[in-house]
Amino acid sequence: MVGCDPGTSSLDLLLLVDGGVAEQVRLTPDELRAEPARLLAVLNEWSPIDLIAGPSGYGLPLVRGEEFQETHLELMSLVRPDERDQRVGVAGFRSWVKRLVSSGLPVVFLPGGIHLPSIPPHRKVNAIDMGTADKVAVAALALWADRQTHGGTYTDSTFAVVELGSVFAAILVISKGQLVDASAGTRGPIGYRSSGLWDGETAYWRSPLGKNNLYRGGLLDLGPLGPDAFFESLTKHVAGLRAITPFDRIFLSGSAAAQSAVGALAYDALVPFGEVISLPTLRGSWVKHAAQGAALLADGLADGTHSDLVGTLRLRESGGTVLDYLGSE
Repeated sequence: MVGCDPGTSSLDLLLLVDGGVAEQVRLTPDELRAEPARLLAVLNEWSPIDLIAGPSGYGLPLVRGEEFQETHLELMSLVRPDERDQRVGVAGFRSWVKRLVSSGLPVVFLPGGIHLPSIPPHRKVNAIDMGTADKVAVAALALWADRQTHGGTYTDSTFAVVELGSVFAAILVISKGQLVDASAGTRGPIGYRSSGLWDGETAYWRSPLGKNNLYRGGLLDLGPLGPDAFFESLTKHVAGLRAITPFDRIFLSGSAAAQSAVGALAYDALVPFGEVISLPTLRGSWVKHAAQGAALLADGLADGTHSDLVGTLRLRESGGTVLDYLGSE
């Protein structure tokens, strides 16, 4: 089974065999532009593969490669037609997906939080990002790790995951083993590069907005105001989610959190809310957490060792599109 994480800085792949880490690789956008066939070459080296959890962007409700259509790609990438010839969003994402689909390899595209029935519909109102597919994969890894530590079943686990990526931040709440709430991406706290939650009037005044505007205004851009703004933004979002769904432990993940100064700042913001735990990795793995979690989900979807993880998260009940809960224009 293979899990993918299509991050802004790299495409990470991890192969599980009999539930254990067998192979892993990190491919940069520059490498893939220089050698477009490299992605499929790696996967063919690892064949035969039972299932690949492909790069899923904003997510799809377990759409298989043979079912994939152009509309699915638009829903996963959410790039307006006028910007599709520009380098916006995750570089190379659309070409990675197209290569995988056309390869004939067994691929499935994972859901985002918005597709999961465990998040109540009223929490999805006017939302697109309730945790992208890679964030759901990180939550799956955290759920696996929590059971390793505390024992019992997945339904005994209640906690939060704070994922500080190279651009965006996300907070996901797991209650009794299910994803029930999230504050993520441009709806979430200030990230390393992203400004987090937008004021509607600011968005109006600065329009027309481009996709790249969503990748600016974060901790990295704010200068001397950054640390205090980041600290308080993270505190407010975690406190608000915790007021709705109480939890007493928080897994901290992400490339920005791995930087000592950012990680320490996040820890200080989070520790008043409970035990803060650096998210563990699968034994022998060094690729990003999302690729590890995606591999666990691919294994479970193929009825492997981690099928109970997929069942608890209710992935097979996912449905709809990322646009279903937007208010009428």
